Amino acid sequence: MILANITTPLLGLVDTAVMGHMAVSAPLAGAAIGGLILTQIYWVCGFLRMSATGLSAQARGKQSSEEIAKTFYQTAFVGLAIGLLLLILQQPVLWAGLTLTAPSEVVSRFAETYFNVRVWGAPAALSNIALIGWLVGQQKTRAVLFIQVVGNLLNAGLDLLFVWSFGMGVEGVALASVIAEYTMVVMGLCVAIQHVDGVKPVWQWFSRSAQKVLMKLNGDMLLRNLALQGCLAFLTIQGARYGETATAVNAILMQFFVLIALGLDGIAYAVEATVGEAAGANSKQGVVIQTHRGLIWSSVVAIGYALAFYGLGDNIVWMLTDINALQTAAMPYLPLMVLLPLLAHWCFLFDGVFVGLTKAKSMRNTMIISALVVYFPVWFVLREAGNEALWWALLAFLLARGVTLGGSFYLYYVRAADQG
Repeated sequence: MILANITTPLLGLVDTAVMGHMAVSAPLAGAAIGGLILTQIYWVCGFLRMSATGLSAQARGKQSSEEIAKTFYQTAFVGLAIGLLLLILQQPVLWAGLTLTAPSEVVSRFAETYFNVRVWGAPAALSNIALIGWLVGQQKTRAVLFIQVVGNLLNAGLDLLFVWSFGMGVEGVALASVIAEYTMVVMGLCVAIQHVDGVKPVWQWFSRSAQKVLMKLNGDMLLRNLALQGCLAFLTIQGARYGETATAVNAILMQFFVLIALGLDGIAYAVEATVGEAAGANSKQGVVIQTHRGLIWSSVVAIGYALAFYGLGDNIVWMLTDINALQTAAMPYLPLMVLLPLLAHWCFLFDGVFVGLTKAKSMRNTMIISALVVYFPVWFVLREAGNEALWWALLAFLLARGVTLGGSFYLYYVRAADQG
């Protein structure tokens, strides 16, 4: 899963490099905005992957072929339905995105061109989110890695073919993504259908009662994601108010966050699968053991990141920008970046635990509490510190999420396992 995670930012680099070598910058800016509209929606819809992983892992723990097939068909259906809904609502979604970003007329035209092609991949992209989650729950991580690598390499190759050979411009970049998305979903379906051992879907799996359970789980996950996105959006927007330098520095610092996510998410995904399997087998002791095992690996990875940022943080900044003013402005934040993995890995790990347990309500509540009681109050108290206050607030927020989720886990599962 760590290797699979790495492929996504590498693909973004290829897309950017292809468009960045066009004669003017407007196509790159337009594609960035058009892509941002869709990727933000896809990110919020990450609840599909979370719920699919938890349900799939628990079905695996029950060792029931019918339950495994049921979770596959249900999660794939939900992903496809949301993708088709986005396709139907594409023009209102595009209008809202352009209204919020307010690009220039030239950039807006390129954004519309990119979006109008790329949006046709929405059913595949959202189905793929659910399928990847289901495969992770079944511990088919090598298949996930293969699917991600093939899809991203295909995307990169088609970028070069459509743009540099066929001269298709922004449309070519968008079309390459659409083809890659459908290729990946077909590959995922082939692996999944083979794994469900020919169990056919029955109408009870899509009944009103089944839909109610899925809607409750996915609804709580959605609210959790929206609360997190709200905090990250506040950091971006408030940082922009501090000026161009602060905005650029925040963009550089967010790459440190992306780097730790590559490793910590990989550990979290593994924990989702193993904890979910133990929960499906109704083994509270197994849940605790798998959580502690994940915590050990998460701590090791976090310490490794902290040491790397301590020794190489300035080099990372220099790699990301050669503008002296930005390098100078970013350096005072490096101690915070050293703290970042040490404080954040707890919430990554326990997010994985609660996904495996399908305890979406706890994830929703702790996220909202951490945002309202910690993130915004800390920023408000430290606001005189300017942009730095935003990062202290983010660190406190990430730690609060880890503490609240960890406390909830201890009170319920550790005590229950001890009593058992």
